[in-house]
Amino acid sequence: MKKKTMKNNKFVTLGIESSCDETAAAVIFNDREYKSNIIASQTDIHAVFGGVVPEIASRHHLEQINAVVELAVKEAEITFDDIDLIGVTKGPGLVGALLIGVATAKGLAFALKKPLVGVNHIKAHSFAALLENPGLKPPYLSLIVSGGHTDLIDVKDYDDFDVIGKTRDDAIGEAYDKVARVLGLGYPGGPKLDKLATGGAADGDPHGVEFKRVYLEKDSFDFSFSGTKTGVLNYLNSQKQKGNEVNRADIAAAFQLSVIEVVVEKSIKAAQKTKHDKIVMGGGVASNTLLRKMMEEACQKAGIDLYYPSAVLCTDNAAMVGCCAFYDYKNGKEDGLDMDAFANLPL
Repeated sequence: MKKKTMKNNKFVTLGIESSCDETAAAVIFNDREYKSNIIASQTDIHAVFGGVVPEIASRHHLEQINAVVELAVKEAEITFDDIDLIGVTKGPGLVGALLIGVATAKGLAFALKKPLVGVNHIKAHSFAALLENPGLKPPYLSLIVSGGHTDLIDVKDYDDFDVIGKTRDDAIGEAYDKVARVLGLGYPGGPKLDKLATGGAADGDPHGVEFKRVYLEKDSFDFSFSGTKTGVLNYLNSQKQKGNEVNRADIAAAFQLSVIEVVVEKSIKAAQKTKHDKIVMGGGVASNTLLRKMMEEACQKAGIDLYYPSAVLCTDNAAMVGCCAFYDYKNGKEDGLDMDAFANLPL
């Protein structure tokens, strides 16, 4: 890490995130103290279409990103000259959306003569919980559950990651959105399905309908949610053909239980196999009510500590990007102005 010259001796990182439909920027002091975390959401814009439209997402990133970056700097009560490092998500994600963030970061790095670090979006999610837990550090097992990813990662150190399980088809968040769509819940489907299933007095019966749990081969830590999703679609179609009414809350609850049971069981087994006593969740689905409840119960029973970020840090945000960029830079990583964006970037 290069020597800091700022008067208060804080190392300042500007993080930028634009991998999907959130335009975000954040300022991090040192490794974990985020002084601002600005997110311009496009949820209402894409809700009309029932999902994210890549071209529209890119256009809105372009319209919003400069204002978001300026607000992040202003809210942190610093100037652009105070910035020591610029970190930006370079993949995976929607390539058009990514390019807006990458181009902005490269322009700032060039103008300010500051180092640039391109961050892996999944790795950043695995660091989100660090921002609110000062004592948390690797090694741990990371569970990333989002609209585009379902991964189990053996995090051995800040720069030593080993993906030991991932989805073979739909990501869990994608499956949630598709089931929510056929239930007529709208977009974004995940939170709405969660609320319908666990909405208080009107909770759905998770055993009112039974959907298949998919575990794949023995000892596999991979996931598959496509079959369960298809099971929901087939059930709804069969009931419609018979003229039967369906209880949407029961279906939502049954679907949730069928996929979350698998995620929890595989996470505990993966932690035990890798000999980790900590599981750290990240990604949008990490804020799911049932997942948190079942993971807490399973971890307590297994003697494993569980960590997950607050809701704002579960969704795509730039604070986690800045945190990840800090550790990457500390470990000797730096990108040039020829850095590109990658729709599919392996961890």
